[in-house]
Amino acid sequence: MNIKGSRILVLGGWGLVGVAVCKRLLAAKPSSLVVLSLREAEALDAVRELEPFKGDTKIVAEWGDIFLQTALKDKARAQILDDQAMRRDFLDSVFEKPTEDRLKTFFLYHLIEKHRPEIIIDSVNSATGLAYQDTYTAYYDVRKALDGLASTDDLSARVEKLASTISVPQLIRHLQVLNEGCRKNGVRMFLKIGTTGTGGMGLNIPYTHSEDRPSGQLLSKSSIAGAHSLLLFLMGRTPGSPYVKEIKPAAVIAWKNISHGEIKRAGKPIPLFDCDPATACEIGAVFKRVDDSCGTPLNENMKAVYIDTGENGIFSTEEFFTITAADQMEFVTPEEIAHSVVTEIEGGNSGFDVVGALDAVVMGPTYRAGILREAALEEMVKLEKKTGSRSIAFEMLGPPHLSKLLYEAYLILLAYPQILEFCKNSTETCASALWQVVQSNRNVRATILSIGVPILLPDGKRILRGPEVKIPPYAGSNEFKVDSESVNEWVRKGWIDLRPGNMERWQRRIEKYMQFDDGSRTDSSSGYPWDSRFEGESDTHFVGKIVTRIFIDEENGGRIKG
Repeated sequence: MNIKGSRILVLGGWGLVGVAVCKRLLAAKPSSLVVLSLREAEALDAVRELEPFKGDTKIVAEWGDIFLQTALKDKARAQILDDQAMRRDFLDSVFEKPTEDRLKTFFLYHLIEKHRPEIIIDSVNSATGLAYQDTYTAYYDVRKALDGLASTDDLSARVEKLASTISVPQLIRHLQVLNEGCRKNGVRMFLKIGTTGTGGMGLNIPYTHSEDRPSGQLLSKSSIAGAHSLLLFLMGRTPGSPYVKEIKPAAVIAWKNISHGEIKRAGKPIPLFDCDPATACEIGAVFKRVDDSCGTPLNENMKAVYIDTGENGIFSTEEFFTITAADQMEFVTPEEIAHSVVTEIEGGNSGFDVVGALDAVVMGPTYRAGILREAALEEMVKLEKKTGSRSIAFEMLGPPHLSKLLYEAYLILLAYPQILEFCKNSTETCASALWQVVQSNRNVRATILSIGVPILLPDGKRILRGPEVKIPPYAGSNEFKVDSESVNEWVRKGWIDLRPGNMERWQRRIEKYMQFDDGSRTDSSSGYPWDSRFEGESDTHFVGKIVTRIFIDEENGGRIKG
């Protein structure tokens, strides 16, 4: 199809991939380009960024939630669910029969009818938006109500909220609205930029945004992504519907920016807390996941070097090292995705159309990204040195197990810059050395505690912690019974463990996974484990390197297709 002179609508046009796609489209001179984002500021920002590339193309900004009715398009989901009238309207719009009048009430239909695009490109991360409404947390709330802990009126609202988080009916209604809008308004092509939900990895993915592996919430995302692809496949086989294609990246998409500044979670800065080692908290008989009496606020926010990957969030240097390492998620650039999108629209064969080859084609990691990975990491390390900081983990990628491992490895490196010395000492000596680092280095200690990771002291009876911890996770209650089994489970999943037993575990890992070159190595072939080579203090990424090996070799968390 000829892009020149066409009317195009890009959903999610402010995102990392959306902007890259828009720039490629503008080079082909469409007559108009409508850029939609969730929020007004995002849409206007995208239009400003695209201004130098527009030429004679008319660019229009639109904003709102395409999964909602026009009347609700600018409302946050939480706002809708907390208002009985709006909540009922939302439920009716999803579950009631898809009459023509009901479908026309949706914002997506309104957009298509208003602009009558000939081409629609959808780069909204639909699977995340629908699957991450967290049905599981809503379930715990309902269970609490059913156990008699809430009033009857409260139960009604909680049940309605639970129903509002069920993803599949919302996806189905979204496709019905999309198809009807396209059919009635002359849309000729629809191209979706989808997701696998796991960055191309399998059920063994170590990054789950929760304590479970794989988590129900993450698998919900993958399920929605797969359902979305099959619904698009059916839409493409429907007479009168547009030509339908889907590009499905199967790796981390990166990157947008590398910087040093405040680290934000859900748009809010992470405040720093400390816990005086001299007054470590007793674990006690009952453990509270959130306890505002714990931790001393430092009246400042966390700052570090980070890489911005757009909708996927921001990552620390070592998090980025780990997730983009070979046999992990690796990554693909937005420019490569945009190239494939334009190729498919113009009638070429990119080789990545999922609708055309549903069972065989995903867009995986790339050679270019592998080369640029070194540039990104070099830039992040350079900025770390300039700012005098280290960027280890922010606890946004999940699970807390990743942050735990990264920081345990980092504490070992701080205590023993010559790593082999760690392996030569007794486990009690190593535990004491790491405890000394924790006591003397407030910045590292405060960062660990502030991201929600407690530190279990060598005696196994006391901890350092902030007001909120990530493990144990919310399960309908803020209080948990404490016994040795539960504590060991929490430590394994997301607490820094300074006990001698864990030091022994790390000694075995280092001896197994790190290849120390003392100058006597004779093997220089491709069969040598170059990705495990350790060169001493000059090896910048010991932390990410050994955690990568742990995920791949110890936890069976590697990918089999690269």
